[in-house]
Amino acid sequence: MRLITIGVSHYCEKARWAIERLALPYREERYVPLFHIAACLRAGGGRTAPVLCDQGRSYGDSSEILAYLDRRADPAQRLYPEDRVAKAEVERLEDRFDEVLGPHVRRYVYGHILGTQLADDLLCYGVSPGQRRAYRWSRRLIHGAMRKAMRINPDSTERSREKCWDVFDQVAKRLEDGRPYLVGGKFTAADLAFGALGAALVAPPEGYGIPLPSLSELPQALADESRRFRSHPAGEFILRLYAEERPRSRSPKAESSSSDEGRA
Repeated sequence: MRLITIGVSHYCEKARWAIERLALPYREERYVPLFHIAACLRAGGGRTAPVLCDQGRSYGDSSEILAYLDRRADPAQRLYPEDRVAKAEVERLEDRFDEVLGPHVRRYVYGHILGTQLADDLLCYGVSPGQRRAYRWSRRLIHGAMRKAMRINPDSTERSREKCWDVFDQVAKRLEDGRPYLVGGKFTAADLAFGALGAALVAPPEGYGIPLPSLSELPQALADESRRFRSHPAGEFILRLYAEERPRSRSPKAESSSSDEGRA
């Protein structure tokens, strides 16, 4: 099983979490943004990561990957309930987190860190030496392309911050009755999606697929906001999910380092 990723990507973390939860053997191949496109296309996916390759087939969307893995899971480990109504609710929440929380977290965080050494370290974590060299040569181009693709500017970054708070408030409202998880009494794809896609806002101290920076390493404005996200009931929920439900990440460093793909 191969998982093609951008290591820091929260959508890739979503897929990685699901694989590691099932304790399935896999190889992660990490790429710098833009360099990942050719690898994803070669693997049979689209232009975005993650792409999972297994048993001669490719799955090029994090939700598609979760659904595929769920079909391989024992009943006790499944992420989607058998009950039709509960399953529909899990899928609805997962879709909302994918379509709303994920893009706005990405824009908000990158809006603060692009152009910094922190961004360089996160984007290059675990990639091959060839990619690191190519990144140094094309850093400004890559950051510029990311800003354009995500439509990052001061106004959009602020709007994304507000959207993140909207989702956090909605999740907190759902948890007000004391339920331990978002749907039913067990961990589901809805919890996994919210935890993975919101992780960058609270920077869990362990468990994420690559080491996340501590609050002291973040730009001041982002660190201050992350403290507020952490103290919010939805932020506390993410931290609990990482402490109790996220296996300690066991994915290897990029194994593409000696391959042609690693010299993208």
